Parts: sequence; C-alpha cells; structure tokens
Amino acid sequence: MARPITAGFDGTEEGLAAVAWAGREAVRRGLPLRVVHAWGHEAVGGADRDTQAGWVTAALAEAVRTVAERHPELTVTTEAVEGGTVESLVAAAAEAEMLVLGSRGHGAVVGFLLGSVGQQVIAETTRPVVLVRAGDRPSGEAAGRDVVVGQQGGPEDSAAALRFAFEAAAARGATLRAVRAWTLPPVFAYSPGSLKLLDEAGGLEPYERKALAEALKPWQQRFPEVPVAEQVEMGSAGQVLLSVAGRAQLMVVGRRAHLTAVGARIGSVAHGVLHHAECPVAVVPHD
Repeated sequence: MARPITAGFDGTEEGLAAVAWAGREAVRRGLPLRVVHAWGHEAVGGADRDTQAGWVTAALAEAVRTVAERHPELTVTTEAVEGGTVESLVAAAAEAEMLVLGSRGHGAVVGFLLGSVGQQVIAETTRPVVLVRAGDRPSGEAAGRDVVVGQQGGPEDSAAALRFAFEAAAARGATLRAVRAWTLPPVFAYSPGSLKLLDEAGGLEPYERKALAEALKPWQQRFPEVPVAEQVEMGSAGQVLLSVAGRAQLMVVGRRAHLTAVGARIGSVAHGVLHHAECPVAVVPHD
C-alpha cells in the first residue's frame, strides 16, 4: 500500500498552506493525502472535551474542502489525534512518505513550530519533513524554479537528501540545482593523504567539484530525465544555500539530529535555512 503525503494541520494560516502544498505534492506523485490534527483537550473558553472535539472535526473538514475541490481525483482522509503533539506527529510521519507542516520562520515561529515542538518532530522522525510558509503559492512551482539540494561530505552522507531532491525534481519536471559549499580548512587539518588527494585533483575547488560530481553520479543515472546544475561555492553551507533560495521552488537539506540536555538540535545548516528561506524546505534524515 502506498504511503500517503501527510500534512499536520493546527488551525493556522501556515497549517492551511501546508495542507495545500501537500495536496499538490500528492497529486504530482500519485499518492493519497492524509491530514492530521493533533490536539489536547485543555480547557479553552470553558468548552468541554466533546465541544472541542467538534471544533477540531469542523476545522479539519474546512481545511481539506478547498484541496478536495481543486483536486477531485485526489484521495483525501482526515484524522483528529488526541494526545501529545510531538508524539502524534512523529507517529503520523512514520506511516507517511513525508510529513508537511506550516512554518513562520524569521525568528519567532508558531503553530507546530512553537517552542521545541517542530524541532523535536524533525529530530525524532525517520521520515522527511517539509516546512511551508503561509505565503506559499503554486505560482512558484509553475514558474519553473529549481529544486535546490545541499550536498556535503561523501556520496553516502547526502544519499537520502539527493534521492528526495531527484524524486521531487522528476515529479515537477524541474531542474535540480546541487549546491556544495566549501571553506578553507585550518593548516593542521591537512594530512599526507589529504594533500595527495588535493594534489591529484588540482586544488581545493576542483577537489570539491569532483566530490559533488561523484555524489550526483548514481542519481543522475537513475533519473536521466532530470536536468542538473552543479554549483560549488566557497562559504558556509547555510549562507550559500540561502543565496540561491530566491530562485528555488523547494530546498532540500539533510540532517543528523543531536539530542542534548536542553532538547533536540537539528544542526546549524538546517536550522538557518528553515528560519530564513522563503520557499518550502524539506529536511531529510540521513539513512
């Protein structure tokens, strides 16, 4: 059975944008759409649990009405999940092709990203999570903008993000822009082995270009229909990715989550892109 595209809805404008984006993505990939509202029945305006449950059901129905009207061929299901938000969303993601949430970004965040909720969901799930802004519109996809993916390390380090990005570009008929950022390492980081590799490659930048090409090669063979633009640029990964975000319809970054005493951390690159990129951002866990 095909995994659905699952959208988390929380009653906000960002949540509605996430549902709309997830609906378009489900149509592109020929998958069903599932919309989940995770809620708890804390006292709200003196309303009891049954009253609040009715509000949630009505909000869900309204959230999917427009999507169902725009995509009559799309199979849409809804579910109100009572319980902890993080646990409910992580469980929903486990059964999905991807989880789509709303995001405000630019510092303060709301909805499913209030406090540590969104960060915990991204850090704990083993499935890709896509964050969508309230202002997201289909016009960005129709304009033929690139699907941008950040590539770091060796081929294995970015395999999951590259697979997701190539699949997204193929579904859209879009160009995939693969970005690899590099910085000058400290002198003490050089070893005889690394110096030999750099010498064979002809220098630092040619070495980085070769590393990007090697990481892309198996995915280009698997998706020969996807045009690929390779970009290697000196600078921090976050800054370089944000410099091309304006011409992206989707940005894809990988992540290795780190659980610390103060909560889940998703890495500085993913964190920076999530907060500052205007386009939807997919955070893909490493295999």
